Parts: sequence; structure tokens; C-alpha cells
Amino acid sequence: MTSLSGNTRQAIFAGGCFWCTEAVFKDVRGVSRVESGYIGGHLPNPDYRSVCEGTTGHAEAVRLTFDPAQVSFRDLLTLFFATHDPTSLNRQGGDVGTQYRSAVFPLDGEQERETREVVQELTAQGVFDRPIVTTLEPAGEFYVAEDAHQDFYARNPRQGYCLAVIAPKVAKLRKEYGDRLRA
Repeated sequence: MTSLSGNTRQAIFAGGCFWCTEAVFKDVRGVSRVESGYIGGHLPNPDYRSVCEGTTGHAEAVRLTFDPAQVSFRDLLTLFFATHDPTSLNRQGGDVGTQYRSAVFPLDGEQERETREVVQELTAQGVFDRPIVTTLEPAGEFYVAEDAHQDFYARNPRQGYCLAVIAPKVAKLRKEYGDRLRA
């Protein structure tokens, strides 16, 4: 169930490195929390090293807590698909492996239905040159990543990976979707 206290809901997305995905959603109006973590694998209590080895089955993902009165799940999907390559199987740029797959982990039937609709709409509109390979996977247990991976971009904006990979994603978000961000 996605409902928390009051009107708060959650969503889980995997779109490559969780540092990137976290940075994309951090300033979205209506998103009150973004947690980097691991989901979709078979090993209990995975850690960064084991997930990076690609043997646990987990994806690097983010769990968002949001207020649907301020931002809808569909809006979050729009930002998700616009800020990573959903046509690239098990890869985002130089990050390669199943842990970097594009996936949505619906927390209820409504999120699953909306995800399928958005994928169909993007496909019908020809938004991408290749087929969308984003998977819909059961939302099993979400394991919060180590503290060093939380707020990574905010704490390390001058780090090489952040400058080369994350900063352009955030810049694209600000340019194309600035109206959906906190001031």
C-alpha cells in the first residue's frame, strides 16, 4: 500500500545509478523524502559492494515520499522517463549491469496501471527512437542504502561523476521542468 500518514504516498523507481535518480527528484515540489536503496533482488540486507558485483539481483533505486495533492504519480513518471534512458537494457551511460536497469516497482494496482498507460503513451507518441525496456517489477522489500549514498550529489557536487553525469540530468530537469520544482 502506498498510503502513509494523511495524504502521503510512496513510489519506487530505478533508473540507473541511484545518485542520479535521487538528485532528479530531490527538489520536485511535493516530494518530501528521497531515499536511495536496493530492491528487486534475492539477497537479504544487500550492501553497495554486493549490489555492484551484480550477483544479488537488486537494482539501485529510490523510494520517494510525496503528497499527491502537490505532485501526482503520473507527474513523477513523466520526470522519471524524461531524465534517464528507458530504452537501454541494464545500462545507463557507463553504468552497466542489472543493478542499473530501468524499472518501476508499483506499490499498488493504480501505480501499475498508470505506469503501463504512460509507457503506452510514450510509445504511441514516438518519444524514443527505440522500444522502452523499463520493467514493472513486484515491490518487494526496499533496503535503504548506506548513509554515504544518501544525498550524494548535494554533498559531492564537484566530484567527477557528479559533474559529468548528474549535473547534466539536473540541468535538463531545471530547464524542461522547472515549473515542477521548489523555488
